Amino acid sequence: GFVASVEAGAKGEMESTMKEIRGGGAPCVLDMDDAATVGGGVEDTYGEDRATEEQLVTPWTVSVASGYNLLRDPRYNKGLAFTEKERETHYLRGLLPPAVTSQELQERKIMHNIRQYQLPLQRYMAMMDLQEGNERLFYKLLIDNVEELLPIVYTPTVGEACQKYGSIFSRPQGLYISLKEKGKILEVLKNWPERSIQVIVVTDGERILGLGDLGCQGMGIPVGKLSLYTALGGVRPSACLPITLDVGTNNEELLNDEFYIGLRQRRVTGQEYADFLHEFMAAVKQNYGEKVLIQFEDFANHNAFDLLARYGTTHLVFNDDIQV
Repeated sequence: GFVASVEAGAKGEMESTMKEIRGGGAPCVLDMDDAATVGGGVEDTYGEDRATEEQLVTPWTVSVASGYNLLRDPRYNKGLAFTEKERETHYLRGLLPPAVTSQELQERKIMHNIRQYQLPLQRYMAMMDLQEGNERLFYKLLIDNVEELLPIVYTPTVGEACQKYGSIFSRPQGLYISLKEKGKILEVLKNWPERSIQVIVVTDGERILGLGDLGCQGMGIPVGKLSLYTALGGVRPSACLPITLDVGTNNEELLNDEFYIGLRQRRVTGQEYADFLHEFMAAVKQNYGEKVLIQFEDFANHNAFDLLARYGTTHLVFNDDIQV
């Protein structure tokens, strides 16, 4: 009873804060019936949900090159698990050793190798390399060994990975949208190869876990969180989009780090920040439709409450850092 009353009080306080931010004049998502809000079931006008429908034509025949390029496409590469027939059909003869192994044997080998690393960050890097090379094997490992690997691909290890992201960075993951792209955010979104996006996890890197402002290097959080959407929630990887909004950083250590991968300037605030976020939210809705889920992740509280209040009635949004 006591816990329930505390939770109810916290939720009420958050709702009051959001209503105050909105000024009390415009209708608030907190006061509306479910049927009146985006989450209440808006008609699939833009067809965003088609990513979950059964495809009449397999992706192999329409979007994947055969041969050498196939082995470098993490979505469809199976490594030595390609069967003899698949090797013949997709021009893989000679591009792989002759042995054909099962995915189960691949899984045992990778887990054995990962367990040889003494440092969690080494295990994190090994998992990220696997995700970039063989996506289906990555999720097979994560699903079958969730208790062991969850602390590696997400908290607490992802925090250290974000701190050192510039040093360990090898291949880009997700979409980076910086102040350099102001006025062109819609074009940047169109550069992402997938069109049927259902879930976006976005951060501006200002409050990464308990580590503070990590700027552009906060990308590890959206990438890790969306791995859980797939492994634990069953959302297909192609429907997930991790995004980092680079509006600068106030972390002097990063600004002076030669390996830092983000903008070397202090954070923008006020109207400039609000305008940049507004362009982003409008572009997301225009490009992916009104039912794409946007999770705000690790924003500083003063921005987190404002974003929820501002876009709660126009977009499907939530923030598990501040919502009960």
